[in-house]
Amino acid sequence: MKVTQLTVFLENRSGRLAEVTDILGKAGINIRGFSTTEAAEYGILRLIVPEPEKARDLLNKEGFTTHLTEVVCVAVPDEPGGLARVLDVLAEQEISVDYMYSISLQNICFALRDIDRAVELLKGRVRLLSDEEVRKL
Repeated sequence: MKVTQLTVFLENRSGRLAEVTDILGKAGINIRGFSTTEAAEYGILRLIVPEPEKARDLLNKEGFTTHLTEVVCVAVPDEPGGLARVLDVLAEQEISVDYMYSISLQNICFALRDIDRAVELLKGRVRLLSDEEVRKL
């Protein structure tokens, strides 16, 4: 149960993020989740979209540098300690979380160093979301 994430590398200048969202919006691609990080000269936009390959092709044609990666999306119980219980499962097995972000109220994507092992560990303990389920959120 892995989900495809689209990463877009952006020059850190005004309007560049708007360009990405305009391209996707005009193509009818809805953004289901996102995360941004920035440094002095560049930014990184991570996206969960229904058609990651199509979005990647569109952005590449417009000169953006992109990358597709896999993440794990988990339906975290909407209660105190819900996220902690998921993180504890990973920590117990020394699986590092590179980053995480919320794609909706309680659905969170994790970029993990050992994704296959994490999927196996989390199966049966939490509700893992499929790529198809995430695209329909």
